[in-house]
Amino acid sequence: MTEWLFLLLPLAAFSGWWVARRTQAGRRSGGAIPDAAFLRGLNYLLDQRPDKAIDLFVKLAEVDSDTVELHLALGSLFRRRGEVERAIRIHQNLVARPGLDRGQRGFALYELAQDYNRAGLFDRAEALLLELVEIEPGERRGLRGLLDIYQQEKDWARCLEIAQRLALISNRPMDVELSQYHCELAEEALRAPASGAVSGGAVERAREHLSAAQAAHPLCVRAMLLEGRLANERGDAVTALGLYRRVAEQGPAFISEVLPQLVEVLSAQRGDSLIAELERLYRIRPGSALALALADAVEQAQGPEAAAYRLARHLRDFADPIALERLLALVPTGSEPGVAPASSGPLGAHLETVRRVVRRLAEQHGAYQCDHCGFLARRLHWQCPSCKRWGTIKAAQPEPMQGEAGPAPPRTPTPGDRT
Repeated sequence: MTEWLFLLLPLAAFSGWWVARRTQAGRRSGGAIPDAAFLRGLNYLLDQRPDKAIDLFVKLAEVDSDTVELHLALGSLFRRRGEVERAIRIHQNLVARPGLDRGQRGFALYELAQDYNRAGLFDRAEALLLELVEIEPGERRGLRGLLDIYQQEKDWARCLEIAQRLALISNRPMDVELSQYHCELAEEALRAPASGAVSGGAVERAREHLSAAQAAHPLCVRAMLLEGRLANERGDAVTALGLYRRVAEQGPAFISEVLPQLVEVLSAQRGDSLIAELERLYRIRPGSALALALADAVEQAQGPEAAAYRLARHLRDFADPIALERLLALVPTGSEPGVAPASSGPLGAHLETVRRVVRRLAEQHGAYQCDHCGFLARRLHWQCPSCKRWGTIKAAQPEPMQGEAGPAPPRTPTPGDRT
């Protein structure tokens, strides 16, 4: 029940202030001190009986028509508890009062809009927030409320408009948000209609949005990724490779997002360019995706033994269940024709069990993580579903072994190795 006390602390603090104010007013007028009911409500809170306390405060608010702040506090409390209908009723009654000053009406409109937003009534919330923006043209809360609604509705054109207005009156730059909205509009343009391929006009609109995204935020990795995709689709491998390398250098946390395209472009070239490039990127930001891509490239060029050695090097530095699962897949079981098992005795008998356990651990390992709130995800979200920030979800780094690495496994180096 301590969480209820935590939620009710602001309400209790306000009630204490209200009692003190009414006490002073009663002393000046010679009337009685009307604080007994509030003291009873506070006792309910201390006895961990929040429902009775809330009911009492609601009755007191209904008796005294001047307690605007108390109505706001009660409505906010009900919304946090999930009782949105009760919050809406309280805030509707408050908005309907004719005697509110401009500031009080602004607070009431905003709180009621928050109630409607929580209930999924976006059209009603939008109407109230638009009215609030008219009342408070220089305030940010109405615009931020509208931005939240338009993001939920994925109305990126309106998001762009509101973000531009916010950037004019806010001290906080909106370059990241502006670039992401342009990228969303570019992706909308690039989505092929059901009847066929993307038209030339759609590609041109996408390029315009991508240029605007990079103008707003020159380090926008997402815009570079989409530019590389367009270059790759039109057969311009040189431009695509340059853009993918820019992503790796300017946004190394997103290297895993360019790996499939990078491998595709470099695989078409002769020589060891793919392995050399992957090794270079691995030195910039080692991770699970690069370790697996390197293992695949090395296995294709030099065989499974070399690939296993490359994975073992990675695992000496990082406790990575995803790479360990791939390494165990390279261990021969003896079922292959002409291949002896890698181990015998108890370990060999239980190798498949070890593989299943590691596979389960790898499945539970979050591939991406928000560096602001810590949200774990299996795929990349450009906007964090938890904290709603843009560009904060990145490929999760495997946990370092912190100096626990043992000696390197014995092996004769091959000419194709890169360090």
